[in-house]
Amino acid sequence: MTSSHFNRRLHLYLGLILLPWLFMYGLSSIPFAHNQYFQQRDEAKKIPLWTVRLQQPLELPVPADPAALREFARQVLRQVGVDQPNFGANRPNPRTVNIYAFSFLRATRVTVAVEQKQVTVEDRRFRFDQFLTGLHARGGFEQDGLVQDSWGVVVDLVALAVILWVLSGLYLWWGVPGHRAWGWVTLLAGAACFLCFTLRL
Repeated sequence: MTSSHFNRRLHLYLGLILLPWLFMYGLSSIPFAHNQYFQQRDEAKKIPLWTVRLQQPLELPVPADPAALREFARQVLRQVGVDQPNFGANRPNPRTVNIYAFSFLRATRVTVAVEQKQVTVEDRRFRFDQFLTGLHARGGFEQDGLVQDSWGVVVDLVALAVILWVLSGLYLWWGVPGHRAWGWVTLLAGAACFLCFTLRL
């Protein structure tokens, strides 16, 4: 098998294995770009996005050390009965701690009122656009567990595969001399468009 044959097969099978991922990233870019439309459409239904599940006294001391905030959030989730290994926590001000527990299909918002020593748990109604943006934005290795880390590994592999797919496509184009002129036109047009928006926005 020659290098040209190998590259054609590599480009073909990379395209096939990347198909669901590229389709997902492309489709999920629509709600990112048109978030206001989806927000207004949801508000027109007059159905609340968040529903209060419970409010109860907080039985845990809020740590002063920001490094201890994640462990505090884990204990709060356990206390209020939210069984979700994926979560984030932040303290935007001294009076509030926000905890966001999530999966691709559902999300729960837990708000700790520090001065009142009260915790409020709210569940988010499923919205398909938010499901898509959740798929698009999810990555990294901040969460606990093998499955969660595996998603981050696969996202890294997809990113590397896309780069390899692009490079193999350039190799294919350069290997067909009769199409180099139009290839240069499209390549430079795409680069100029990208550069223009990068510098202007």
